[in-house]
Amino acid sequence: MTHPNWAVWPGSPYPLGATWDGEGVNFALFSEHAEKVELCIFSATGRRELERIGMRWQTDQVFHCYLPEARPGLLYGYRVHGPYDPAAGHRFNPHKLLLDPYAKAFHGQVKWSDALFGYPIGAEQEDLEPDGRDSAPGMPKSQVIDTAFTWGNDAPPRTPWHETVIYELHVKGFTARHPQVHPALRGTYAGLATAPVIAYLQRLGVTAVELMPVHAFLDDRHLVEKGLRNYWGYNSMGFFAPDMRYCASGHVNEFKTMVKTLHSAGIEVILDVVYNHTAEGNHLGPTLSFRGIDNNAYYRLVHDDRRYYMDYTGCGNTLNMQHPRVLQLIMESLRYWVQEMHVDGFRFDLASALARELHEVDRLGAFFDIIHQDPVLSQVKLIAEPWDLGEGGYQVGNFPVGWTEWNGRYRDTVRAYWKGEPGLVGDMAYRLTGSSDLYESSGRRPYASINFVTCHDGFTLEDLVSYNEKHNEANGEDNRDGESHNLSWNCGEEGPTRSKHIMDLRARQKRNLLATLFLSQGIPMLLAGDERGRTQQGNNNAYCQDNELSWLDWDLDAYGRDLLPFTQYLIGLRRQHAALRRRHFFQGRPIMGAGVKDLAWLRPDGEEMAEEDWGQGFARSLGMFIAGDLFEEYDERGRRVRDTDMILLLNADHDPISFRLPAKPERTRWEVLVDTVYPRGPRPDQRKFHSHELYPLQGRSMVLLVNASRPAPPTGNGID
Repeated sequence: MTHPNWAVWPGSPYPLGATWDGEGVNFALFSEHAEKVELCIFSATGRRELERIGMRWQTDQVFHCYLPEARPGLLYGYRVHGPYDPAAGHRFNPHKLLLDPYAKAFHGQVKWSDALFGYPIGAEQEDLEPDGRDSAPGMPKSQVIDTAFTWGNDAPPRTPWHETVIYELHVKGFTARHPQVHPALRGTYAGLATAPVIAYLQRLGVTAVELMPVHAFLDDRHLVEKGLRNYWGYNSMGFFAPDMRYCASGHVNEFKTMVKTLHSAGIEVILDVVYNHTAEGNHLGPTLSFRGIDNNAYYRLVHDDRRYYMDYTGCGNTLNMQHPRVLQLIMESLRYWVQEMHVDGFRFDLASALARELHEVDRLGAFFDIIHQDPVLSQVKLIAEPWDLGEGGYQVGNFPVGWTEWNGRYRDTVRAYWKGEPGLVGDMAYRLTGSSDLYESSGRRPYASINFVTCHDGFTLEDLVSYNEKHNEANGEDNRDGESHNLSWNCGEEGPTRSKHIMDLRARQKRNLLATLFLSQGIPMLLAGDERGRTQQGNNNAYCQDNELSWLDWDLDAYGRDLLPFTQYLIGLRRQHAALRRRHFFQGRPIMGAGVKDLAWLRPDGEEMAEEDWGQGFARSLGMFIAGDLFEEYDERGRRVRDTDMILLLNADHDPISFRLPAKPERTRWEVLVDTVYPRGPRPDQRKFHSHELYPLQGRSMVLLVNASRPAPPTGNGID
């Protein structure tokens, strides 16, 4: 049914997708098992299908054609013909309009109906027979775009890993309620690039924003029918297109403007990406794209019954990383976001699923091999969520050199320690020093550990100290969803309270957790809003709450007015002191003939801990001495890195303890920089101490002292 006025040329099998070259548009779609492919052209609104063009040319399993009269803005989709045989893994159904896996933009949103499924909903044989209804009226349309953009002098900040401070945020939730952002821009890429938001991030001191998924994603049918939506976005429909719900202008270039503006402020952009599964779900899910294009190629199917999917993700399916075209899709998507969109790195959701060659997790999987040899991707920041839901999927510490990891061990240990659980000082010592037990033996550095206490998935910091139990009733699943083992403590009363004693204790616990985060070796990641006391009212799985429960509240209460500057101060300390962001693990022994170690662990009597001290199950206090001069580290010009000596004191017990400061170095004047007992810092008369003097370490508190007899270099850059 090609219109006689449309010229159709053979075109090229590469590049895949719809590519505007300044004269026309080349269309190319991979399908290994398809028998026929039709390119469908739609009206400007996407409501009417105008043309169906048979893609008669096929090269290396790629169907292709070229429309010399097509222009950017054109809306299109595909209908793919072939066998409908679920038992053999084939689910072709030309009645279902399919999104282009390589589309750079989508127009419109999914409008749920039974027609979106490849089989008749409610049929006795479930998915074994095809459905004949046209799905096009309820489907978004792929859109041709012009990728041209004036980047000017944009350059990636390239912040070294050891100087990085990550801020995890949701594009919509961060500005949806911001009073200084124009209402039309709130919750958008443009809103994130406004001057008040940029200024806030700079004052806070973070060096990178980690954006929760911005790839175009699907709101699940069961959520929509309950008046909810997939707010977090871990439900990808396409790996090249930014979700246009976050776009105030309706143009992809808005995302590029956001990146360029953040770069100008010295802030990197890291994307949380979901390549382990798609929004099409299990064998009873909708047919939107990959399933209808070539189900056998794109998905991991059960070997002896290909009707069903291997599910390592808990989302119904797993992408087939064993197929070279699937690897190509993901690699070209990643390169597109770096080269065309200028992002600075990626956090890979459920990254263990990407490493599975057969069933076991293979740390040398093809995906990692390809990443390491890629001249573009090997140069950006790579962060793994080092687990999936399959057998053997928990892989903290096992990713290759060049990768960093969300350190779940760090989160759990720090939470349990400040909750007051005994027997954790040994594990806590590893977490404070960069988790050498997880990363050192494989040749990695302290910055392999992305340290976090909270993230989008789970309690906020405020809720971590306010609730013993999850309260997810708003999700409509009778509070069955979400993690039950949270290592949280409500400080004596569940949820909101009028008790000043409890509120003060919660505030101190938040300071303890933040101080631990920013004074530990490794890379700190702060969840947006934790510095302000953001609450989700005890909901630890707010994935479907696109409302004020999840959005950041920019009004500060009295506790928030103290917590925000305290957080800024901690980040500033980290920036000023090289000893807090080492590039190498401590050696724990005398270095270069010096009389002291680079690191020593202290008992409350000021003496160095002996082997038997670590096994004291009741011990909840710990001292850590850091020798500021003993760095075997150099800057980019080969100059020695210097800092001042430091002491960290931690007491997770409810009772105070007198902690004797070490006798060496002798005649040292120690200055208190942090004591979490004080919301705004100790008074001047509470800041000065000397060698061998007793420090009154209060219950549930953390202290940082520095050697005031030998201060750090005045520039604060730690360079000799």
